[in-house]
Amino acid sequence: MAIQIQNLDLEEQEQLDKLKHFWERWGNLISGVLIVALLGFAGWRGYDWYQSRQAGQASGLYDQVQANAEAGDTTKLASSLKAMQDDYKSTTYAQQANLLAAKVFFEKGQLDQARNALSAAAASSTDKGLQSLARLQLASLLTQQKQYDQAVQQLSTDIQPEFAALAADRLGDVQSLQGKNAEAIKSYTTAFKGIEAGQPYRQMIAMKLTALGVDVSTIDPNFGKQDAAEEAAPAEAPASITAPAASAAASSAAAPASAPASAG
Repeated sequence: MAIQIQNLDLEEQEQLDKLKHFWERWGNLISGVLIVALLGFAGWRGYDWYQSRQAGQASGLYDQVQANAEAGDTTKLASSLKAMQDDYKSTTYAQQANLLAAKVFFEKGQLDQARNALSAAAASSTDKGLQSLARLQLASLLTQQKQYDQAVQQLSTDIQPEFAALAADRLGDVQSLQGKNAEAIKSYTTAFKGIEAGQPYRQMIAMKLTALGVDVSTIDPNFGKQDAAEEAAPAEAPASITAPAASAAASSAAAPASAPASAG
């Protein structure tokens, strides 16, 4: 029995020596990896907490921006917007605040303020959709100010696919104003193809193409046929179905004409 215990002690000692040797060789590396992992987890949790806190505070400040916008007080609006840009520019609330403020500034004729707000929203990639929307609106403002090259730059940078057709249409507007008709036709054609058939906006683009001498039917042979079919459908329907619709349409058409007489 004593021999067996002695053998066991020797085996345990050998295992302990191997473990000690292993830890001397790899212990620092293992400890380092564990520390990095723990710090990474703590950092992630801390960042998550920080983001939640930032979002909550940004939400409260956005409410103030919105209140100032609704009141039309551009002085207070500029102040609350600056606070949003200074402290929470990396949040979606800041992008929304910039877009909202830009609308008010534009309506008040403060174009430089509107441009600054749109530029801030366009510079932020927090929400790519809002960024694209800001670029479209900024391009329109720059076009109005005849800053054509800068407008083209906005329309050619980081536009999300869902806004591509709108960007192409506005690019066509800029090119048309610059007298670049061939390029404008190409842009309008891209926009026309990118808008779903039957959409009113597509009709407007078709008018621009027609004004530049393009036969839209060469782009889409079915263009206009669907609308014509829909207009013809009520005439083929039974009188009992069309009569109420016709009556309602007549009433709607007559309402604006009768309004001035009753007001007088």
